[in-house]
Amino acid sequence: MANNGFLKRLGNLWRGFVSLWISDVERKHPEIAYENAINSMVEKYAQLKRATAAIIRRRDEVGARLKEKSNELAQVEADLHTAVETDQQELGLILVQKQKAVAETVAGLQAELQTAVNDADTAKSSLIQVQSEIKKLRAEKDNMMAKMASAKARIRVQEQLEGLSVDAEVKALDNVREHVKTTIAQADLNQELSETDLDVRLRKLRQQSGDVTAKSEWERLRAASAARKAAAKKTL
Repeated sequence: MANNGFLKRLGNLWRGFVSLWISDVERKHPEIAYENAINSMVEKYAQLKRATAAIIRRRDEVGARLKEKSNELAQVEADLHTAVETDQQELGLILVQKQKAVAETVAGLQAELQTAVNDADTAKSSLIQVQSEIKKLRAEKDNMMAKMASAKARIRVQEQLEGLSVDAEVKALDNVREHVKTTIAQADLNQELSETDLDVRLRKLRQQSGDVTAKSEWERLRAASAARKAAAKKTL
């Protein structure tokens, strides 16, 4: 008994592991879950179709028997009528009993046929419903797989966007900007330093001295020219 209990628990544990594994696989691959469900419904549809065919066959058989017995009852009633008209009492009594028996059989077959018709209608309705559910499930599978593919594509794009970083590019441009600013500042500093350099100041001073000397020479030349002109006038 203890061994049987252990084996039963072990079997339940194994089935539990298998069930969890299948559930995990179906979550990762939903198309498998849909396909399994569709295949299961198709198998049930095939079974229901075979059962419906048997019910319809029974309905048709009962209908054929009812038709046969109804024809027999009509014939018995006709024979009974003839026996009454021809005053054949002995034959008439037999026909009356036969009429009663056949009439009971016909009544039973009518009830049985009604049941068979109802069963066939119910089976056909169930068959049509299962067929419709299979079509709906296939359409749902196509729709959900399309949505899943779209969602996976969006996730891939989002992951790629999240993986893209412009930090390196921005940092590189910042370094370039800083280098440009530093170069400009260095050029300005050189200009400022050149303006305060002693050699530059001396060159400016010499340029100014040259200008003064040139002006003095110009004034001297003008004065000499004026003196010559004045002396010339006096001689005349």
